[in-house]
Formats: sequence, C-alpha cells, structure tokens
Amino acid sequence: MEQPEQFKPSDKSLNRRPIWQAVLTIVLVVGIFGTGFFIARTYFPKKIVYTGIANLDLGQPEDIDFSLFWDTYNLIQEKHVDRDNLDYQELLFGAIGGLVEAVGDPHTNFFTPTSTKEFLESIRGSFEGIGAEIDIRDEILIIVAPLRNTPADRVGLRPGDKVVMIDGESTAGITIEEAVRKIRGPKGSVVTLTIRRENDFDEDLEFQIKRATINIPAVAYELRDDVNYIQIFQFSETLPFEFRRIVFDVLRSGNDRLILDLRNNPGGFLEAAVEITSYFLPEGETVVIEDFGNGNKNSFRSEGFDQLGDFKIVILVNEGSASASEIVAGALRDLKKVQLIGMKTFGKGSVQELLELREGTSLKLTIANWLTPKGNLIADKGLEPDITVEITNEDIEEGRDPQFDRAIEVVKSL
Repeated sequence: MEQPEQFKPSDKSLNRRPIWQAVLTIVLVVGIFGTGFFIARTYFPKKIVYTGIANLDLGQPEDIDFSLFWDTYNLIQEKHVDRDNLDYQELLFGAIGGLVEAVGDPHTNFFTPTSTKEFLESIRGSFEGIGAEIDIRDEILIIVAPLRNTPADRVGLRPGDKVVMIDGESTAGITIEEAVRKIRGPKGSVVTLTIRRENDFDEDLEFQIKRATINIPAVAYELRDDVNYIQIFQFSETLPFEFRRIVFDVLRSGNDRLILDLRNNPGGFLEAAVEITSYFLPEGETVVIEDFGNGNKNSFRSEGFDQLGDFKIVILVNEGSASASEIVAGALRDLKKVQLIGMKTFGKGSVQELLELREGTSLKLTIANWLTPKGNLIADKGLEPDITVEITNEDIEEGRDPQFDRAIEVVKSL
C-alpha cells in the first residue's frame, strides 16, 4: 500500500480499468494507497451488495448452535451493571468483528458504516503520504516496499522493517486500514514511525517523515554495461503504454540481453502484469491462475505480443517485490526458465472482494489465491530466488549493488 490491498472488479479480474479506473494507481500505497499512504496492492475488491441469510425463513446452519451467542447477549442485557447505557448496535458490530477476526486473515475485515466510508475514501483519495506499501505479517505491521524517491525511501525505510509505533501509539493488533488512516495525511505534515530492524538496529529507532504528494514513475530504461536494463517501479494503469515505448528502444539497441528489475515493486494492476508478461510469451500461455479454493479456477493468459520472447533474460527480486511483481516473475520462471536473482519475494497473492452489507456496513473478504502457471502458491510463500544475493548495510553505504552485478554476470553468460 499507505496502502496492499487488492481489489477484484466485477468481471472477475483484479483491478480492471472499467470499474476502478479512477481509483487506483494505488493500493499500492497499502492495498495500494490510502489517501495518504501509497499502499500497493495488486487487487481491488469488487463492490457488490450482499443480502445474506438475514431472511429468518432460511434458518441457521445445521452444524452451528447460535444459542450460545443469544444466551450471552441476553445475560448482558439483564445483568450488566451499566446495561441501560449500552449501545446494542455497537455490541452487534463488535460480535461481527470478532467473527471476522477469528478467520485469521489480516486482509479480511468487517467495516462499520464509519469505517466503510473511510475505507472507500482512502482508495479514492489523493496520493499524499510517505510512499510505502504496508501489510500485516504474523500480526506485525511491516513495510513491504518504500517507493523510489518518496519520503519513505529518502529517510531510509527498507522492506521488512517492522512498524512498532505510529506517532507514539503501539501498532499491536492494528489492521491495515487503521494503519493507513494513521500514516496518511496532507503533504507537509509529519508522521513518526518507530521502526524495529532486526540484525541491524540495537534498539527501535524513530523516523520522522514529512508527507508529500506521491508521484512515482512506472518504469525506466537504460543500456548498462551493454545490457538492456528495465526497472519497473509499479504496475500502474499507465505502465503498458510506457512499456510499449521502451520495447521499441530495446529492439533498436541491437542487444538481446535484458535485466528486468522488480525489486521494491509492490504491485498494481493485474491487467498490467498480464500485458507486460505478454511481451515475453506467445498467445494463450497461462500467466497466472486464480484459485477460489473450492475446485474452481480461472486462468489469465498471455496476449501474445512476444517481441522479447527470444531475449536472454534474468529478473531481479527482493523482499519488496510483491503481488503483480511476483505474478510476472513466477510466470517467466515457470514458462521461460528465467532465473530470479536477489532475495525471496514478499508473498502477496490473494484476492479480495468488497461486499456491501446492511446499514452501511461492508465486508472485505479474501475469496481467492494466485498460483503461478505451474500451480505454485504465491500467498505467504513468495518466490525463492534461483541465485541468492544479499545487499548489506555496507553495500548501501558505499553505493554498491551486488545483486545487479551478479545479474550482469549471469545474463552475459547466457
């Protein structure tokens, strides 16, 4: 993401232009962005109205006895010392929230009317914040990737940093959406993040970050060491158009070796990921599989541009490569045997829908996982590199990039 996550449009493909065109280049700044935090999520939940089983004629599930719930509710009504002042609507929301929390999925959330409004505003808001995607991993708020040349990047935040406090308040038990609301804000204002970086900091450090308008390029190209070098920063709505122009430059270079750098790329539009992969694959090849967990699957296939299909390619990845980045890297490794160089990717590969419930409430629900063409799960697993190369603090301080150096070495040997 300050915002990812991932939303799913009504035609069942994540982040499709027709429905969410005005909404994203986010959620990529936590989910991708909130109104002030770039939250790069690969998908955006599709919004549908769900009436549920509120019709009493349907009864309750046979294997669940809800009498325990009603017994508890009635005892609170009858015996709590402050029963006359209780807000029973809030009790209901709390019960539903507890039900959803018990699912154990940080990307599945129940929103009250107020939080529903805030969430929708966050994914439609201006891009003012610190420029980093955040997520919850093992119940800890972490930085997935600081985006290039943003406040988060300039102060030195790194993929994997644990955010233990926001403006002096603990992040224990926080949801992604709550974190987005706290971190985002108008440009010029300051947010203080307390960061824990294991094996680096002896103690937690505070980073005071001045928020700004986040303007992030989608892609950059240059010829480095006589090798085509393409760095994709995010899978934005404009990326396919910009990448098409870069392909012409690559073809004119007369060089058939290419390094595709997906490091610190937190994701974006699924549609953009499929289109970029199509420059390397013939038509009809499976790029990614949507697995609904009930035996139903949906495949997204190459459009078959295939202009770079015969190139010698390696891909750079790290802990900040997430969602759409993992889709591209996984597809090219599975189908083209392209080597991944760097560090294990983040492992963000689930699909969320936004379900509109009664009385202004809503449910953001994980409904599918992404699989690589060979059926490998991306979510929570990530992609292991074929060649592991770490960047140390000393490398960063000295301006060295051993991952890129190894990529040059490997691609020239192909």
